[in-house]
Amino acid sequence: MLANHYYEGKVEAGCDEAGRGCLAGSVYAAAVILPEDYQNDLLNDSKQLTEKKRYLLREIIERDAVAWAVGIVTPEEIDKINILNASILAMHRALDQLKVRPEVVIVDGNRFKPYRDLPHTTIVKGDGKYLSIAAASILAKTYRDDYMNQLAEEYPQYDWLSNKGYPTKKHREAIKAYGITPYHRKSYNLLGDGQLSLEFFD
Repeated sequence: MLANHYYEGKVEAGCDEAGRGCLAGSVYAAAVILPEDYQNDLLNDSKQLTEKKRYLLREIIERDAVAWAVGIVTPEEIDKINILNASILAMHRALDQLKVRPEVVIVDGNRFKPYRDLPHTTIVKGDGKYLSIAAASILAKTYRDDYMNQLAEEYPQYDWLSNKGYPTKKHREAIKAYGITPYHRKSYNLLGDGQLSLEFFD
């Protein structure tokens, strides 16, 4: 069972991101504050859940959370500031939008930049250890999936409906065949061959 909180007796926000390793699309992050003593045995790292369960849990999280929000950083911003900084910025943007001010922040992973003057702790594999981080991972993942599904309608040849922008064989073959879209991250090694491809798809 996942732990309810890391900091005792504080209003704690859990943060996680989705889409760091993708070749295309924005990076999404979520911040979630859950009620004190909250328990939900279904909550887990979003990667361990089926798509159907993730969407079911999203409704439960949004209903039960004290506050939740999603932050987004665009491909253009990622290319300017790099994906690590973009992931942290997306978390900061999510925290900015919370209707309730957290007193402390816990973050999945091992890298974070201080948010305002709040104490924070990074937790490796935190989405499998703490409920609020697991909840944030589900919101970030499902909202990003919704966004990639929309982009897939505009550019069906990249197979984003199934790969969500990640570097699958089919995605890279489409980049080779059609060039790149305005949604591709130009600072990434898009073809997997060590070369940066900067040709745009019209």
